[in-house]
Amino acid sequence: MTVYYSPEDEPTQEVLSFFGKIELPGITWDWQPLPKEYLFRRGIGRNLSAKRSTADWVWFTDADVVFGEGCLDSLADLLQGRDDMLVFPASIHGTALLPEEDLVLQRGRAGPALMDLPLQAFPYCLGPAKRATGPYQIVHGDVSRAFGYCESIHAYQKPANHWRKCYEDSAFRWLLGTHGVPIDLAGVCQIRHLSKGRYRQGALSSIFRIFLRKRRSLRR
Repeated sequence: MTVYYSPEDEPTQEVLSFFGKIELPGITWDWQPLPKEYLFRRGIGRNLSAKRSTADWVWFTDADVVFGEGCLDSLADLLQGRDDMLVFPASIHGTALLPEEDLVLQRGRAGPALMDLPLQAFPYCLGPAKRATGPYQIVHGDVSRAFGYCESIHAYQKPANHWRKCYEDSAFRWLLGTHGVPIDLAGVCQIRHLSKGRYRQGALSSIFRIFLRKRRSLRR
């Protein structure tokens, strides 16, 4: 499991240090520090992982995705013998849009700890998914090493001085020439935030994003 992080981000360092001490069979923790300017482009860390990974398959994901009990073991079985370039879970379970004061988020911010989030905590079905979006891109290892992650698009490999909105996943699918193949993988869950921490709080654009997020949630 590879995580790219900024050494300036002390809370994240504490989380990585906590989990790095936990030994699990078949799991190798791989913490990779990067200057924060390199983290403001999603494609940079993903491209580094894509090129250096020796795995049979690489799952590019986000910090708010939760793998339920048996999820990764089932994935290993599902991928046996497949030669697809890109696959993705056909269905995803999600929480409601959680405000900052929600107990789940507050418990998470209290400090590093092992927390059990049962499937009942994710009552909303976010799907069926139609394409391999940003947190749900599971790429064949040979494809990952050959193409990188938007390596040929210079703009997506250029550091930035603030967070850049993620369009790389669309470009990545375009470069591969596929939306991906859905697979019936159970236990994939997502913690959904009403307010995204990467945007400036109180700004008009942030307020508008929250409004849109609520409307989309109601349509689901």
